[in-house]
Amino acid sequence: MKKLLALLCLCLFTTGAQAQTLYVSDQLEIQLRSGASLQHRILRMLPSGTALEVLEVDQAEGWTRVRAPSGVDGWVLSRFLMPERAARDRLAAAEQRVARLEQENRQLNVTIRELRGEKESVAKERGELDQTSRQLAQELEEIRRTASSALALDAENKELKARVLGAEREIQTLQQENARLQDRTARDWFMVGAGVIVLGIIIGLIIPRLRFRRKSSWGEL
Repeated sequence: MKKLLALLCLCLFTTGAQAQTLYVSDQLEIQLRSGASLQHRILRMLPSGTALEVLEVDQAEGWTRVRAPSGVDGWVLSRFLMPERAARDRLAAAEQRVARLEQENRQLNVTIRELRGEKESVAKERGELDQTSRQLAQELEEIRRTASSALALDAENKELKARVLGAEREIQTLQQENARLQDRTARDWFMVGAGVIVLGIIIGLIIPRLRFRRKSSWGEL
């Protein structure tokens, strides 16, 4: 009965140990043997810090069956196994982590400096853009004023053109009227001249006759 209970406890302990992982202790190397004794053949040497998958534990003899990372199964002395990695392995891992963190910190510092430079550059560009925007706003206002002046000048120019056209029409009318007056004056002077000539002819014809009559009258006396 006692043997049966011991066998059951051993089975339960073996079943619970199947998912466990143990590490080779700080010994330089341990022997992985084909069986649970020093007389069994050595399969290979396992260096310190090697992670081993626990397959079976023989507490009575102090041996543990494990599987190496290469997939080879064998037995090692349980006293050479520990639940955590060796201190020097943990130290090396910690040093690697510190070195990685320091490298990341340096990279972050570089990135921060770059971001600060980019921030200053962006702030400078923003200031230049603000200045350019103000200049463009001033130019736009000037263009608007110029456009308003141009529109006023265009309206004034159109008005002046209309006045000039009206003046040209009045000048043409006056020129036509002057031409008609000149023609009329010329006709009037022509008529006056013709009248004078006719009157002269008439007088030229009448005066000799009057003289002749006077002579005749004087002769009769």
